[in-house]
Amino acid sequence: VEKHPRFRSTNNRKHLGTLGTGNHFIEVCLDEAGSVWFMLHSGSRGVGNAIGTFFIELAQKDMQQHVANLPDRDLAYFEEGCRHFDDYVEAVGWAQQFARINREVMMRNVVEAARLAISKPFGIDAAAVNCHHNYVQKETHFGSEVLVTRKGAVSARKGELGIIPGSMGAKSFIVRGLGNPESFCSCSHGAGRAMSRNEAKRRFTVEDQVRATAHVECRKDEAVIDEIPMAYKDIDAVMKAQQSLVEVVHTLRQVVCVKG
Repeated sequence: VEKHPRFRSTNNRKHLGTLGTGNHFIEVCLDEAGSVWFMLHSGSRGVGNAIGTFFIELAQKDMQQHVANLPDRDLAYFEEGCRHFDDYVEAVGWAQQFARINREVMMRNVVEAARLAISKPFGIDAAAVNCHHNYVQKETHFGSEVLVTRKGAVSARKGELGIIPGSMGAKSFIVRGLGNPESFCSCSHGAGRAMSRNEAKRRFTVEDQVRATAHVECRKDEAVIDEIPMAYKDIDAVMKAQQSLVEVVHTLRQVVCVKG
């Protein structure tokens, strides 16, 4: 806030502990043994978007002064070692911390809500699996320190646990990374969309949504048609394509899905 005063006038700091919209969700799932899992998907919320927008605009201004032949303004960048580059890396790291804490707050609230709703006491016998997606960080690959950007991807270092969600009507997976160097120790963040949100809204109806999510307690209205399972790729095909990147530890099926 001291370096970037315009953040002071936003309400982004109030987003801590909130889910967001789009494909963000909270789910209750069952694994192959019938154990219950709470899963949620969210990120750095409005503050992350504000940071990204601020630095994109700043990079475009810098390019106007230093690079005359940039073919597209959206290719604007900061040179490593300059002040704005260091500021950006610091801000992105802060946003990743915010995203992690945001998920921790929500998960704590989900567990507390479940304890209030379920009369029978229950315990938590597994550690939380927490993984970033859409982020950048310094890592060492092929003997060099580099900045790795994962967009729609998560880290899958050898032995590292990760989460690969399907759609709101498909399976999800808890996985263990195999540390494949050719993927920079990465795997997919989820199934990935098979079509745009607008195309899904044109192609499918509420009746389609009701049929596709018959086994899940979730919203079934026009506002979430763009999240219909058929708008996403086949998660089984996605998992088969990346079997050299991760191994499946648990297969989860949704019983409750709350969209933001």
